[in-house]
Amino acid sequence: MHSYRFDTPSLDGLRLHQEAVPKPQRGELLLRVHAVSLNYRDLALLDGRILKPSIAGGIPVSDAAAEVVELGEGVDDFQVGDRVVSLFHPRWFGGPKVAARAIGSYGYDQDGWLTEYKVVSREAVVALPDELSFEEGATLPCAAVTAWNSISGATPIRVGQSVLTLGSGGVSVFALQYAKAAGARVIATTSSSAKAERLKALGADEVINYRDVAEWGTAVRSLTADVGVDRVVEVGGPATIRQSLKAVAFHGEVVLVGFLGESGAALDYFDLMGAGASLRSTNVGDRAMLVDTLKATVGGQIKPVIDRVFPFAEARAAFEHLRSGQHFGKVVISLDR
Repeated sequence: MHSYRFDTPSLDGLRLHQEAVPKPQRGELLLRVHAVSLNYRDLALLDGRILKPSIAGGIPVSDAAAEVVELGEGVDDFQVGDRVVSLFHPRWFGGPKVAARAIGSYGYDQDGWLTEYKVVSREAVVALPDELSFEEGATLPCAAVTAWNSISGATPIRVGQSVLTLGSGGVSVFALQYAKAAGARVIATTSSSAKAERLKALGADEVINYRDVAEWGTAVRSLTADVGVDRVVEVGGPATIRQSLKAVAFHGEVVLVGFLGESGAALDYFDLMGAGASLRSTNVGDRAMLVDTLKATVGGQIKPVIDRVFPFAEARAAFEHLRSGQHFGKVVISLDR
């Protein structure tokens, strides 16, 4: 089989290797990988500034859709030919969020999914519904689950409430789709008029160009009669958190998702206190939440937005496209092309 590994920590170090097909042991599945999707996390691990992988020369990528090709001893809940999607946290099945949930994180302390075949525990995947293709299924484990967690969370968004999404990456686009399915008003930010039109086509009620409007948090308040939004899906991190706190309503919620940028003005304690809002970190979600996300996606007839599908042979180009920031939705690598 062929696997991509980072022989050196750079995109130039992404190399294709010929390796033996692994054998499943008791309770395991041998999977043929059909598609994977990329997340900003994959670039963060590669750069090693914030997330530092504990393995060298590992296989990257956390999200995949695959087909069962062989069963290990004792496996009776899957059959050969079943279609499955990976868990982002392969050992976090449910219950409270604890530090141990990240043990075995793909691309961090064990090999990821950018390979033709992979062996995993049967608990580390769930069934992929027939309504979704392998390419669509591969977009769900991180971005869709994070977005569903952001919108449904401990206090689900209800009809008539308002949500702010930032940009047009995978999490933000999924959050827009789930929020609209819940009956919410959605305000989105973006950097271009072309992306603004695409966000509106997906249901965004208003779109603010943050390049033209530096104080977009204040603009959000103006659009909400100076009340602010009930929820902010905060994907930017240090670069955007101050504006998000301006945009959120008193007693609203800012869901901390990621860190597309590391730079930003220092956050003052009184910005947090004065906002009157709660902050919640998602850390994606557990196995049960992936199952719920699949149900919400299929039941809500939500179609994952895929910006571009790269063939397996062009995996490096897929990473470069993600790094460019020009994508809208998810970047996918197909092993069937």
